[in-house]
Amino acid sequence: MNFQKKRIPLEEGDYYITPEGYRCFTEQYHLKRGYCCESGCRHCPYGYNKKTNRQET
Repeated sequence: MNFQKKRIPLEEGDYYITPEGYRCFTEQYHLKRGYCCESGCRHCPYGYNKKTNRQET
């Protein structure tokens, strides 16, 4: 099977640039994407905790 990730066009409010120069995705973007990537994102709306390796609600 060939699984391809759906490409989501970026819109205003989907991310901001951190002082270090990185793109940081917002809760708005994560909700549009529709799933948790389990990377411990700063604005994860799904409650994933990288330290415990599980979603917490």
